[in-house]
Amino acid sequence: MSGHSRWSQIKRKKGKADVQRGKLFSKILREVTVAARNGGDPKANMRLKAAIESAKEANMPQENIKRAIQKGTGELPGETYEEITYEGYAPGGVAVLVQVLTDNRNRTGPEIRRVFEKHGGHTGSAGAVAWMFERKGVIQVDAEKIGEDDLLAKALDAGAGDMRRAEKAFEITTTPAEMDVVREALAKAGAPVLEAQVSFVPKSTVKVESKDAASVLRLIEALEELDDVQSLYANYDIPDEVLEAIAAA
Repeated sequence: MSGHSRWSQIKRKKGKADVQRGKLFSKILREVTVAARNGGDPKANMRLKAAIESAKEANMPQENIKRAIQKGTGELPGETYEEITYEGYAPGGVAVLVQVLTDNRNRTGPEIRRVFEKHGGHTGSAGAVAWMFERKGVIQVDAEKIGEDDLLAKALDAGAGDMRRAEKAFEITTTPAEMDVVREALAKAGAPVLEAQVSFVPKSTVKVESKDAASVLRLIEALEELDDVQSLYANYDIPDEVLEAIAAA
């Protein structure tokens, strides 16, 4: 599991969510709206289906979801969001991908650059770090409710590409196109699926020493606090004991 995934787990466990509830709703609704541009039927639109599932997991009212879909399909008026990916480096040479949905790139671009520079990093040109990541489907399964051998057999039967233990969860990877099929097959086979999403997985990680660890995490959290940032991926490798110590501070 990437260091960023591990840090996200620790924050959830410590009650330190990346955004407050209102911001979380806003980010999810933007994703639902943009996903609905390609059709309002989640059965035929996998991105919309995933966005709706995220909304339901956040206990978002059904009426809010419906309105966001209608804005995306044009049935209701709404903002026009642009999808942009920013690339850069955090302290210690850590590669960072930042995906945003914005209605004003002239506002968002400078905000992203300002956060990078404030926390000892810098942005790069398109393609600067994207090549260090692979786009994959990532399925999390509760490791406390199923044995590794049993899940591995089910995962292989479902067409999964790889599986590894990630603390209290098993992390199964697939191609983006096969993720939903594999997730449904695992669920039907009785596997306790926690979540599934298409992510950018680092091809390799960068070991971050203690002196840079806090700076890297401050940068990551500052970026995640921005309203326009939808998702963020980084390739740092920080020892668990250091992550725990920083989270407790």
